[in-house]
Amino acid sequence: MKQHLNTLYITTQESYLGKDGECVAVYHGGNVKAKIPVHTLGGLVLFGQVSCSPFLLGHCAENNVAVSWLTENGRFLASMHGPVRGNVLLRREQYRKADNPLVSAAFARAFTIGKIANCRTLLRRTARERPDTRLDAACDALSFCMSRLARELPLDVVRGIEGEAANLYFGVFNLLISNPNPAFAFTGRNRRPPLDAVNCLLSFLYTLLAHDVRGALETAGLDPAVGFLHRDRPGRPSLALDMMEEFRPYLADRLACTLLNRGQVKSKGFKKMDSGAVVMDDATRKEVIIAWQERKRDEIQHPFLQEKTTVGLLWHTQARLLARCIRGDLDAYPPFAIR
Repeated sequence: MKQHLNTLYITTQESYLGKDGECVAVYHGGNVKAKIPVHTLGGLVLFGQVSCSPFLLGHCAENNVAVSWLTENGRFLASMHGPVRGNVLLRREQYRKADNPLVSAAFARAFTIGKIANCRTLLRRTARERPDTRLDAACDALSFCMSRLARELPLDVVRGIEGEAANLYFGVFNLLISNPNPAFAFTGRNRRPPLDAVNCLLSFLYTLLAHDVRGALETAGLDPAVGFLHRDRPGRPSLALDMMEEFRPYLADRLACTLLNRGQVKSKGFKKMDSGAVVMDDATRKEVIIAWQERKRDEIQHPFLQEKTTVGLLWHTQARLLARCIRGDLDAYPPFAIR
């Protein structure tokens, strides 16, 4: 059983991380703020003006602790990993399957089915609490999208259905937000940069999810840069983006709605820049990270394995199922889909 390792997020600007024995020491203003044993960590995520000693980076590489650098507002910049792990034969088989259009389309269908199923489940749960004919219509349309994916399709057609389903889902996403504050009105998905508070929150959660999923894929011996639904592009973790699709509605979108509807994040925590981009302040960012870490500790029964696990281990489980499928030990990849 894989140990449920934590991710250490450093958001305080002008912090410095150094190696102190077998610990990661966090300094700010010349004072030691924390010491965390490196063997308890699965990754470091550094926001903005946060620096590391080269000795710590080497120590992290030796202990398989990934380090990711993001802007202060959560845009991914770079990451550092230790020596490539995993079976080279598994990666070679992954590359062969990614180069096969028919096999790529099959994997893409599985990821898309998982995404659409979880989107529909989230809408249905809201419809039970706050009935609305628009939610019912969107669920029916998403069910039709899933039925079209029941047979073999070319990759471009799969992508088209995925895009259609995303438009349907985000077309009613505003109905999931019960907070009456006009600052949290949602009129559509936008990014790079996000132009409103809800999109800012979603993009930040997607960044956290991408870091965790990427680490899970590397731990399973897969190359996170070579995907099936998302194709190769320099610097893009395409396979991580593929697997993220299953977890966006279940984890990131659902958590965003919870934070908004319970008033855990406030409108004053978001600031509109001169460029039109909306960013979170430091206090809001910390609130979101705390909620993210707490959510990862929740227990759930895996729908395919029928075993109990924590939410934070779901992507590790899915990564291993994907590796088994690529090796030929499974006939098809079972996407994570809740009921």
